[in-house]
Amino acid sequence: MKLASSLLTGVALAGMLTVWDVPLKAVNPLLTEASAAEMKDVTGLTASKKIDLITKNKGVFGSGDQLRRFFFGDLEPIGIQPGGAGMVVNFYNKANNLTFSYCSTYDVVVAVKKGKIEKFAPAEVK
Repeated sequence: MKLASSLLTGVALAGMLTVWDVPLKAVNPLLTEASAAEMKDVTGLTASKKIDLITKNKGVFGSGDQLRRFFFGDLEPIGIQPGGAGMVVNFYNKANNLTFSYCSTYDVVVAVKKGKIEKFAPAEVK
């Protein structure tokens, strides 16, 4: 009888600790998830400034990293074509209506153009 009540008490306490996380969130608010509306752009740059930087650094090593940081999750691959050091991938950014041509071999953006462009002119992506 004593063993059954001890077991029942233990199960009840374990259940309360696993379900009740309010004290954890009160002590450490970082444990709560931030909503998408609360998330801020860590770069502090406007979209037009980001585009200007990428355009300015076009063809420079590391401009691909800049592209990924600035537009993480917003790029849609729409085509591949010969260029760069083999093949380049064309990414479309719907929010800004821009297409970026990216060479992964050298991690560079080789072309930037307004609109949804599946294939750039060969001279633009060499």
